[in-house]
Amino acid sequence: MHEADSVARPADAVVSAWFRTRRYIGDKDRGRILELLYALLRHHARLGWWLVKHGRQDMPRNRLLAWLMLKEGKTPDQIKRLFNGAKFAPAILKDHEHALLVKLQGCTIDHPGMPEEVRLECPSWAADPLRRRFKEAFGNEMAALLTSAPLDLRVNPIKSTREAMLGALKDLGLRVQPSALAPCGIRVHERPSLASLPMLKSGEVEIQDEGSQLVAMLVDARPGERVVDFCAGAGGKTLAIAAQMNNRGHVVACDVMDGRLKRGAERFRRAGLHNIETRLLASEADRWIKRHKGGFDRVLVDAPCSGTGTWRRNPDARWRASAEQGLDNLVSLQARILASAARLVKPGGRLVYATCSMLPEENEEQVAAFLDVHPAFRAVPLREAAPQLTNSAHSDYLSLTPARHDTDGFFAAVMQREGTLPTERAPIKGKTD
Repeated sequence: MHEADSVARPADAVVSAWFRTRRYIGDKDRGRILELLYALLRHHARLGWWLVKHGRQDMPRNRLLAWLMLKEGKTPDQIKRLFNGAKFAPAILKDHEHALLVKLQGCTIDHPGMPEEVRLECPSWAADPLRRRFKEAFGNEMAALLTSAPLDLRVNPIKSTREAMLGALKDLGLRVQPSALAPCGIRVHERPSLASLPMLKSGEVEIQDEGSQLVAMLVDARPGERVVDFCAGAGGKTLAIAAQMNNRGHVVACDVMDGRLKRGAERFRRAGLHNIETRLLASEADRWIKRHKGGFDRVLVDAPCSGTGTWRRNPDARWRASAEQGLDNLVSLQARILASAARLVKPGGRLVYATCSMLPEENEEQVAAFLDVHPAFRAVPLREAAPQLTNSAHSDYLSLTPARHDTDGFFAAVMQREGTLPTERAPIKGKTD
């Protein structure tokens, strides 16, 4: 795998493509490769710091050599025996590589000379906003993002119950327990091969972080209502919303990426949900929105974001070039999406804005800016929208962090449209929206 590939595309996509061309690799070896890859990604900044310190080129092979010395504690002789040039083994060590190993002897992955951002694997573009958000808890929250994310499942109530699925998973020899907060959630304290879980194939459960399940729960969709998942992606939250409605009513899963919607449609069929329509949008201002203004009881905007809350699950995301293309650009896009999607909400209807980010610019500040220019909407405090969620890091909104809740980092704000729909200006003659 080349480092350029990991920068351009998410690591899971690169790995999946790599394994597809190497089907001879067994499950055990695949697991070890994945474990090693994600460990290297979680130590990306620190390994790079050591290579710079010793004047070495920042390349995957050097990173692996540094890892084996600094984290696994191997000796140069042990590594030399591993890099023996045999079939499926790495090429024989070169003299300059052996010299690097000698320099790293007796060292560990952390060093007192490392800047805090390097030690905590926090890219510079996110450091100031996260420090502002967490203040004295910054170090603790960043350390939590360096751990492995748990495997959470959401039971599909259309096909089964949590009690039945807990029993079925235990019968497979897995250690499981009900999720602490999500009513349909199950936490699995193992790393099973997903192919070994028949309930995934049958649509009885879906893989979904507990925090994501809680965001869908805040939509509070009722049977018979009309609901839009405006940035549906592959449909994880759409599935949860449609199941809340017991297959009654109508859910529209919108996205600007056709491939994601097609993947979602397959998941909807597997889950036995037939109240979902997929809708490909040209942009956040697609004319479909104007035609359906005020036509929906609930609208979820799971906005594209920096993804800072998912770093423990996607450790490469913090280093991919796309993450640093400009927070201002992301915030501007979110504002346009939120304003456009809000037009779909009928008077008395609910608008839920959510991100998997922990940056204030994308969350509380985004909501405040929206409410300032959309007086028809009011924020619904969390104690009113979901009184059972008492441990949020924010008094009015759902705010989850890995360190505090052991979920991905999520934010969600519930807003309600009051009064009547505003009259939109007619388009200029000869123009279309």
